[in-house]
Amino acid sequence: MATLTVWKFDTPEGAEAAESTLLQLQTQELIKVLDAAVASWPEDAKKPKTRQLHDLTGAGALSGMFWGMLFGLIFLMPLFGAAVGAAAGALGGKMADVGIDDDFIDSVKTKVTPGTSALFLLSQDAVVDRVKEAFPGGHAQLIQSNLDGEQESKLREVFAD
Repeated sequence: MATLTVWKFDTPEGAEAAESTLLQLQTQELIKVLDAAVASWPEDAKKPKTRQLHDLTGAGALSGMFWGMLFGLIFLMPLFGAAVGAAAGALGGKMADVGIDDDFIDSVKTKVTPGTSALFLLSQDAVVDRVKEAFPGGHAQLIQSNLDGEQESKLREVFAD
């Protein structure tokens, strides 16, 4: 079973700094990263910078479309306005079908703000306490949404390359 986790960091650079830590954790078999992306939000920026972490991804990686849609739902929806409302509703429904519901989106949206960053992970077999302890500075806050086997299959079906 895969787990989608979001780790919030207190600085715009925190999530980027965690990438090397994840590589070390994988070699210690404390986590298996299937896919990952970061959102870094400088204090003076209107929106975060995002990127997929290709060096960490495994054979089960999702397409960039998944991350783009997820980041759009979290960070850009207020900018779209009513004209995109119906399409956003349909997209939100697809995400809810795979375990990413409004509560998850709202939680990330309220916690990842200017001056912070976030690491988004699709992983398996994570020893969560050891992962949190290993992140630089120890200032990572976990927002978590577990995916059951059926939701993981739907996620791969909808967002596979």
